[in-house]
Amino acid sequence: MTKELRRLSIIMLVMFLALFCSTSVIQVVQADTLAQNPNNKRALYDSFDVQRGSIIASGSAIASSVPTKDLYSWQREYVDPQMWAPVTGYINPVLQSSTGIEHAMNQQLSGTGGSQFFSRIERIITGQPARGSNVVLSLDAKVQKAAYDALGKLQGAVLAIEPKTGRILAMVTSPSFDTNTLASHNADAVNAAYDKLLDDPLHPLFNRAIGGNLNPPGSTFKLVVASAALASGKFTPDSTLPNPARYTLPGTEQQIQNDTGGTCGPGKEVSIATALRLSCNIPMAQLAVKVGADAIRAEAEKYGFNQAFEMPLASTPSTYPSTLNAPQTALSGFGQGDVRATPLQMAMVSAGIANGGMVMAPRMVDQVVGPDLSVQQRFENKEFGRALDEKDASEMVRMMVANVSSGVATNARIDGVEVAGKTGTAQNGHGDPFTLWFTGFAPAEDPQVAVAVVVENGGGVGQSGSGNTIAAPIAKKVMEAVLGK
Repeated sequence: MTKELRRLSIIMLVMFLALFCSTSVIQVVQADTLAQNPNNKRALYDSFDVQRGSIIASGSAIASSVPTKDLYSWQREYVDPQMWAPVTGYINPVLQSSTGIEHAMNQQLSGTGGSQFFSRIERIITGQPARGSNVVLSLDAKVQKAAYDALGKLQGAVLAIEPKTGRILAMVTSPSFDTNTLASHNADAVNAAYDKLLDDPLHPLFNRAIGGNLNPPGSTFKLVVASAALASGKFTPDSTLPNPARYTLPGTEQQIQNDTGGTCGPGKEVSIATALRLSCNIPMAQLAVKVGADAIRAEAEKYGFNQAFEMPLASTPSTYPSTLNAPQTALSGFGQGDVRATPLQMAMVSAGIANGGMVMAPRMVDQVVGPDLSVQQRFENKEFGRALDEKDASEMVRMMVANVSSGVATNARIDGVEVAGKTGTAQNGHGDPFTLWFTGFAPAEDPQVAVAVVVENGGGVGQSGSGNTIAAPIAKKVMEAVLGK
């Protein structure tokens, strides 16, 4: 072999090895990432070549595939589509898009996930048609319906979660939409329906439970401020603060007041426990300044603020800004200013307190089951992190129970059950309707469910409603559904 021929052989060998390595990386290492890329339309089309797996809640399919005679072979059908829309989402080759579980679990549903490799090989060998796997959700159909019915036509969202596991039990948003209209293969009809939804000023495509235009959490955020105070070791529930009827924000001439317009109960001083029970703004604003923005932010982040979660649906991060001055910190003490939150986030706050201070990572899927009923993938409970020690968490539970039993959250009471909770009535600008909140859990001594409710646009009554009158009764019905009341 001549020197030139040897050199050419070596070059060819190197090129072959480079090609082999690059294709191996693409086909093996990057396969899942490329398949999940929303710009990869081939993955979307391929998912219609097989009978897509079902999405299952409480043992029943809420999304399944039916055969068609068109190009795409299969079309999705959704049960109770408006109720389940924020969960299932939709998938449609006409729109070249997918959302919700349909998007987040596309590989499993279409049978192209890594955990389904051997199942695909087996079906090829046996000559069986390709099929996707079923995705079994953690959501409880009974609880989902209770949340959907309770929210009704109000604009807002409900999210319920198991404190000990992080399993999401219900996720409802309103207004919603009919996912079947976006599953159609009629290009004209589906594009017209989609454009109408996009143009709707109420944004029915928003999943308000985990995203959309985030709302100020109002007085529900007082839980985070009180939690930060206890965690600092410098305060107890009995620590007192001045009790004026008017409070001037530090370094400004702007004054704030309590919802009652007067002091927070009698006396020149008021305890943190009483301020939380009566949901007074002034003492909590003063407490926020004393605790400091950095400590509040650190505590908020222990509950999940400033972070997105994949459940596998991706949430919009709730925010506690990093550049708050003293007056802004005071406003954050009662969930105003630039603080923003999702129902998911406020449910995580309640769930973390309920779980002895340990915050669990939220999740929506229990397992993936193959066409042969074999379990191909299980999803385990994961700890997000500790927000409070058990002693301080116990103090927070005690104060939240007082909110419901003798405070301003009385409409969350359940006969025979000790409920812990906190309401919120957030302001949105001069003359604008309030945003109404409730978050809490039950039973207080052995929490089975934590829930958060947000009602936008003042619940249709402008500035006349409150978290206790409108949001708390919704949460009560959700908790009753979990507890079998």
